[in-house]
Amino acid sequence: MIDLMDVVYCRLGTRDLAGAEWFAVNILGLEVSERRRGAVYFKSDARAHTLCYVEGGADQQATAFEIGSAADLDRAAAVLDGLGHPVHAGTADECDARHVRGFIRFNDPSGNPIEFVLRPETTGRRYHGTRDAGITGFSHVGLCSTDPARDELFWTEVCNARVSDRIGDAPLMRFGTIHHSVALFPFHQPGIQHINHQVQATDDIHRSLAHLRANQVPVTFGPGRHPTSSAQFLYFTGPDGMTFEYSTGVCEIHDEPLWRDRQFHFAPKGFCQWGSAPKIAAFKD
Repeated sequence: MIDLMDVVYCRLGTRDLAGAEWFAVNILGLEVSERRRGAVYFKSDARAHTLCYVEGGADQQATAFEIGSAADLDRAAAVLDGLGHPVHAGTADECDARHVRGFIRFNDPSGNPIEFVLRPETTGRRYHGTRDAGITGFSHVGLCSTDPARDELFWTEVCNARVSDRIGDAPLMRFGTIHHSVALFPFHQPGIQHINHQVQATDDIHRSLAHLRANQVPVTFGPGRHPTSSAQFLYFTGPDGMTFEYSTGVCEIHDEPLWRDRQFHFAPKGFCQWGSAPKIAAFKD
């Protein structure tokens, strides 16, 4: 089994790097940590970066998960190769571009580009957003799945994810105590479905709602409360159609042997106990 620790970062391709940077800083509330030719890196917590926009298209998209050791990375590469997932080992330049000591890249069964990374860099400097969004860190990612049952088996049997709850056929999965770090949503093609940042409190959700409306940013879901994780949430659309989420109050699972995943109805009842209805394709029947 491939033992993963946490989700680390997302890489997103964009044809408008300057516009994506403006959005990430002024709307989303992240901090620019570094600029390189054709790439801008953003902090949301103590890590060197949790989001990177690079010049290009959807083929630049990737989601990274941390693995424990170099030996674990080598074993993961062998396992994936044996299962028919061709693996690319990151070059020194590619590792430098990701602020990691090593990584492998492959496509999950739906075709989502995934990176397992070794020793992602953490800085000694705290995150300082130029907009007071109340962000405490990058928390989870939603991935589109062309076959959620098949992909769930990949994440739970090939890797060490555990299902916390399901909404319809969509599993919400954890690696540690946080309710979920990755979720799979039925869709006709692969891709990152949404990117989540945690914020401190309900006030931050509503402060951002006003900020989004004032800047004419489409709000696609919420404010609301997830009956699965108990988190209050707000979803909105960013550059290149990417969906971002703020949430606060996500539950933790500490009674690991006793926890049993629950089944929730698909949208909207399974997504919001306050009655908010989503305007996101992968959240609809």
